Order: sequence, then structure tokens, then C-alpha cells
Amino acid sequence: MEKTEVVVVGSGPTGLLLAAELALAGVDVVVLDKLPERRVQAKALNLQPRTAEVLDLRGLLDDAHERAIATVAEGHFARLPVPLRYDGWSARRPYQVGIPQARVEELLEERLLSHGTRVRYGHELVGLVQDSTGVTATVRVPNGDERTLRAAYLAACDGGRSTVRKLLGVPFPGTDARAFGIVADVVLGQTSAEVPTRWTSTAKLFAHTAPAGQVTALIPLDEPGHYQLFTIGPDIRPESREAPVSKAELETALRISYGEEAEITEVRQATRFTDASRQVERYRVGRVLLAGDAAHIHLLAGAQGMNLGIQDAMNLGWKLAAEVLGRAPEGLLDSYHAERHPVAAEVLENTRAQGLFMFAKEDPGVDALRGLFTELLALPQVNRYLAGRISGLGIRYPMDGADTGPSHELLGARMPDIQLADDVWAGELLHTGCGVLLTVDSAFVDAARPWSDRVEAVLLPEIPLTGEGADALLIRPDGYVCWTAPAKSDLETALTTWFGTPA
Repeated sequence: MEKTEVVVVGSGPTGLLLAAELALAGVDVVVLDKLPERRVQAKALNLQPRTAEVLDLRGLLDDAHERAIATVAEGHFARLPVPLRYDGWSARRPYQVGIPQARVEELLEERLLSHGTRVRYGHELVGLVQDSTGVTATVRVPNGDERTLRAAYLAACDGGRSTVRKLLGVPFPGTDARAFGIVADVVLGQTSAEVPTRWTSTAKLFAHTAPAGQVTALIPLDEPGHYQLFTIGPDIRPESREAPVSKAELETALRISYGEEAEITEVRQATRFTDASRQVERYRVGRVLLAGDAAHIHLLAGAQGMNLGIQDAMNLGWKLAAEVLGRAPEGLLDSYHAERHPVAAEVLENTRAQGLFMFAKEDPGVDALRGLFTELLALPQVNRYLAGRISGLGIRYPMDGADTGPSHELLGARMPDIQLADDVWAGELLHTGCGVLLTVDSAFVDAARPWSDRVEAVLLPEIPLTGEGADALLIRPDGYVCWTAPAKSDLETALTTWFGTPA
């Protein structure tokens, strides 16, 4: 029987980033995927601003930019005509990065390889037993034989039809599909005046005529005539989810929205999806953790799915590593569920609301609501609020044990990537996967010294924040501020709460 510390099932963006985070921390990790090789379909197409920041925290964003096809300044909510803007969230890069999911997986797999870990393709999980000390996984290898793996923990990152979730018998409550869609990589021969040639605003891609109750969009990729075709509605119901996608289906959707002269010459990849909305009740089941689509599925609206999974992985990675390495404080691993479950629940909520707007047919009540909501979106406060929810920039975690007098505005929120002394950006300090203490007081540096193996203390002449200042900020490895000074609780308590007892 082979032994490791963590088994990650699934090599999509969630599984790859989680495995890379574990490997960065020095955890022995095995990554399994039942597919014979990595898929090349574009699938998801963009990194929300917060997800781009997450990759930047590990020095991966420049690589993502090199592989990107666009930078997208505006998002959308339910294809309403007022775009969402990100410039109210103190983001260094207030835009989406347009990049196919396959390229995100490629760069994450390269990072994982740099840590000496390869994805084991063609390895299918077929059995799972856990006990008080670990998990035993039965794996079918490419030649058909079955082998066993023993690990302290197992992470389910194997998608909406998760094998791990089914083997555990975990319920997946939610709402059934009412709308059915197709996402396809296509090559157009003839086009029309309605076909976009550039992608700078996602809102504008949806600003064309479409049948009531149906949404269709063409997103330009980076080869001439190469597009992603996205279409969904209650009337696109296939005989089964596994039914092959025909070129005729795609051309029908294309011509209804983009004109009779538009023509598809090649269908490279095509996948069916629905607006089913589900979430597991617990993200931790004993020694098994669920992340990404294995934990939650929802309508593809506002480009949130891949981003939600990547941010799950970033939240879980450093906590699981601390647990495996024996330095996690009590309750740290359970905080993964406590923090991420509400975030996904909000995404399910906003995507269901978007579906109501997008798929309702002739309904005077919904039309009136759509008009009112469009007016509300034009208000800066409303636009900022929804942009923060959909982009992830507005996520704020409750920081238990961080008893600060009047709470600093950053407590529980993401640390903005501000420029510090000597032309160093705050995000660059997190490349190693350790926590960071920024302070103007050398006494705090001295106090943090026993945790120097897991927290880097940086003494600055000032912390250049707009608004309320701070004498010190303690930042977790995932970029969230977990303690500020001045505060009622002392720094040593905060360090112990989040980083454990010093060695």
C-alpha cells in the first residue's frame, strides 16, 4: 500500500491549486484524475479580479497574463444593460483576465510540477474508507488493476458529479434544472455585423437581440474566427445530459441571435450544462474535504464558477497544510467550512436571481422588476456592492478571536495590493505561502519572532493605506487581514489563533 499525506481527487483549477499550495508548504500530495490527459476545451473563460489577486499572491498572474486573450473592464449582472465596474474596491488591477480554463490548468500544473508533483492521469478513484487516523482510497490504474493509497486526508475536487461525494453518501440539496445550455468552441466561416470582434466588456457581449427566455453569446477567442458559443434557456432541453451536441443545434442558436448569414464551419468541443443549483451542507466530512464544484454547482452567470473553486483551494490549502504538519491551532481546519460555505451560498443566491431575470418569458411582473433593477444598478453604491459580490473583492470573513476595539476597516477583508517601501508590493510578500506582519513598531517585530518559520515580519516607516491607518496588520497566507493594531487582543494571541503554538 502506497502512503502519502494528502490525496487530491481531480485536476481542474481547484485541485491543481490546492495541490500546489500543499506542495509549497512541504506536504506530500498525490493528485488523481480519471481522464487519460488534461482537457483542452476553453470552458470557463475568465479570472475575476479577486481570483487574479489570488494567483498574484503566488507569483502566477504575470504568467496568466501572457496566456490571456483579453482584459475585461466590465462585468454584468443578468445581462442587464448597466455594466458592473470594479474600480470602487481598491484593486490594483480592477478588471477580469480573459483566459481559457485550459490555460489556467496548464499554468497551475506547471507550478505543481515545479514542486516535483505530477498529476496521475488515468487513475480513477473507485473506493473510499476513512477512520480516525486517515483515509484509504482504492484506485483503478490505467492497466485496469486496483491499488490502494493511504493518506491522512483526502480532498474532493472532482467536479459537480463528484465520485468522492457519491462514495461518501453526502446529500447534495438544492434546485433541479429548469434551463439547459451548451458551451462550445466553434470556428465561424461567415459572420454578420452582430458578431463581436473584440472582448472588452462582458456586459456588451450580451447586449444583442435574443428570444425571450434564452441567452446566447459569442465570445471571441484568440484565433481568427474562433469563438466560444454560449447558449442556455428553458427550451434547449436535450433528451439526456449525455446526448451529443450537434452542429445544427449550435447553428440554430447562433442564427437566431446573430443573423442567418452566420455560419459554423467547425465544432471543436461542446459540453452541456444546466442551471441546477446545489450545495453540500458540510465541506468537511471527517478526513475528507470538498471544494469547487464537488461542493457547489450553480448557473454559469457572471463568470463565478472557476473563480469560486480557486478561492476555495486558496482558503483550504494553508489550513490543511498546517493540520498535516502538526502546527494548526484548534479549529483552523474547520474554519474552511465556516468561511467558504456562506460565500458559495451567496453565489447560488445571486445566480438564481440572475436566472429569473434571464429566463423569464413574457411576464409583466418580471419585466417591471428588471426595469427597476436596471435603475438600481446605475446607483454607485448598488453597482459597487454587486461587483464586490460577483468579483470576490467584497468577501469578508468573520475573524473569531480578533477582538479589536473599534474594528479596522480591513479586518476580515482582503489586503489591498498596495505598494510598500522600496517598490515592493504587499502581495509579493505572500509568494512563499507564509503569513505576513506589516508594522511600524519594532516591538511587534520582536513579538512575532517565535513564529518566524510561518510569519514574515516587515518593519515599515508607514503602512500606506487610505482611510483609517493602522500600526500593524497581520495577513494570512490567503491574503486576508486577521488582526490589526491598535487592538484589545495582543499580537501573540492573534498569532497563536491563526498560526498555532511556535516551535
